[in-house]
Amino acid sequence: MVPSTQRKERIDALSQTSSGSDAGVSLAASAWRRLRRNPVFLVGASIIGAFVLLALSSPLLAQHDPALRLLEDQVSRAQNEIPPPQPDFPLGGDQYGRPLLSRLLLGSQQTLLVAVLATVIGLGGGMTLGILAGAFGGWVDTLVMRVVDVLLSVPSLLLAVSIGALFVQQSQFTVILAVAIVQVPIFGRLLRGTMLAQRASDHVLAARALGVKERSVVFRHMLPNALGPVIVQSTLGLAVAIIDAAALSFLGLGAADTSVPEWGQMLGSAQNFFDTHPQLAFWPAGCIILVALGFTLVGESLRDALDPKNRR
Repeated sequence: MVPSTQRKERIDALSQTSSGSDAGVSLAASAWRRLRRNPVFLVGASIIGAFVLLALSSPLLAQHDPALRLLEDQVSRAQNEIPPPQPDFPLGGDQYGRPLLSRLLLGSQQTLLVAVLATVIGLGGGMTLGILAGAFGGWVDTLVMRVVDVLLSVPSLLLAVSIGALFVQQSQFTVILAVAIVQVPIFGRLLRGTMLAQRASDHVLAARALGVKERSVVFRHMLPNALGPVIVQSTLGLAVAIIDAAALSFLGLGAADTSVPEWGQMLGSAQNFFDTHPQLAFWPAGCIILVALGFTLVGESLRDALDPKNRR
């Protein structure tokens, strides 16, 4: 009896030591505890927070109408001159004499709108496919995964360009739809994999053994425990959506109305002035890179924080 008692005490002590400060704490709370000490996450969250705040307040911050050619008299086609920075126009004007700073500010709103809507639509479509494949299996899983494989066999940007080119008239809606369709198979395959892992877990087998309805098993036991990787991918998907939407607008597959500025559209219209006026491309390109970097940093930090292997 003495050796078994000592063994039990040793196991209990080891268990308390291994659990550490995360004992009795949920995965979300434990993840947040690590995230707030992670400088990479703090930098990414600061960039995203500044971007969202800037986009929401851009109508108030923009001093001028981005569609008005207020500095057109300073544009010289013959001498290849554009309005330089001056009072009330800190960044000067573009090749048409429109205020560059106001266009950048209001372009952030359009970029955020396209990225969020495309990611939400792609997430909804991907979750639908993932739940069907992961919950039912069999021929449903086979059919869904073959469709996903076909979509994933085409490079994402090429697929987005192909979808955007199918429309007779390009608009902001076509950009959102093209980027969303590209993200559907990514979310679908990811959720299907995590759902299949949950199907063989002990709590799901116990629920089925107790006679719980299949719908409750899927939506109350399998799906909530499979959403962690999907949430991380959603954050990374926002960065991809911003880059893909900018690429489509750069290639001329975005909204034809240039009175409503968008960073990718601004970058595309400045390509003929790279040599003489690089600032026309530098500002929108810098904004795209910085915001995409912010979402990527947050996504990678979330992935590490939600991984049980990294719990300390």
